[in-house]
Amino acid sequence: MIQSFLLIGQSNMAGRGIPDSVPPIINESIKMLRNGRWQIMAEPIHNDRPMAGVGLASSFAASWHADHIGEEIGLIPCADGGTSLNDWQVGGALFDHAIFQAKLAQRSSQLTGILWHQGENDSSIELAAKYGEKFDSIVNELRKQLGAPEVPLIIGAIGDFLPYGLFGAHFNDYHLVNSALQKYAASHNNCNFVSAKGLTANEDQIHFNASSLRKFGLRYYQAFLNAADVTEALPDEDGLLGKIYGRELSPNEKKFILDVNFASGKISLSEFQHQLKLIDK
Repeated sequence: MIQSFLLIGQSNMAGRGIPDSVPPIINESIKMLRNGRWQIMAEPIHNDRPMAGVGLASSFAASWHADHIGEEIGLIPCADGGTSLNDWQVGGALFDHAIFQAKLAQRSSQLTGILWHQGENDSSIELAAKYGEKFDSIVNELRKQLGAPEVPLIIGAIGDFLPYGLFGAHFNDYHLVNSALQKYAASHNNCNFVSAKGLTANEDQIHFNASSLRKFGLRYYQAFLNAADVTEALPDEDGLLGKIYGRELSPNEKKFILDVNFASGKISLSEFQHQLKLIDK
């Protein structure tokens, strides 16, 4: 059975990494939920905004698969950019949408984890002071409605670059959100915190860039794997990503890429047919 992971939060979970700046991750054992059905994962996994791109979940899933050869992992994309904890309150549209999508996924998968990244829109003294209480209410009801009281929840820090961008004045208190997230993880079972130390941003200084999101996904997986907080960069993150990128593609995966390139107009019919014959040899 597919082992599924619910992806929730705001834009840095949805992913704003520029796609062409990192190698793609294509793996027929990594699925994403679309219209209640599992498809081979391709980025962007989310479609919350026109600028959706690379996110952290793809490298998380690739790391998971490397330790679970022969099994399948499914990603349930429900993050939405620019949202606050108030937008995620129980009974709101985003909360109900996540519950609906996760329950669809549970028809054909086992919910194995929840990945959360959010907090930029709560980076004020007033909102951060209530972050833990609000978040606890959301998580408790999420677990209750999905019948997942012990499913691991992995939560990540928001970026240290936030005060230095075009809208930096809005993020001067971002560290209070990170403290609230760390405190929550430390005081709740089946929850771990992931550091964003050393990770860098797109030019906007709001969104992690693609290479950093790849590394963030590795850290999220280590937190999940070891049921422990990740407080530093992992040893040789570039090497770990090199192994993911260097994985030999199966014929089905090569055909998947070929189909996408042809359907999107990147290659001609004659080139498609030529490459297909090469794969089938």
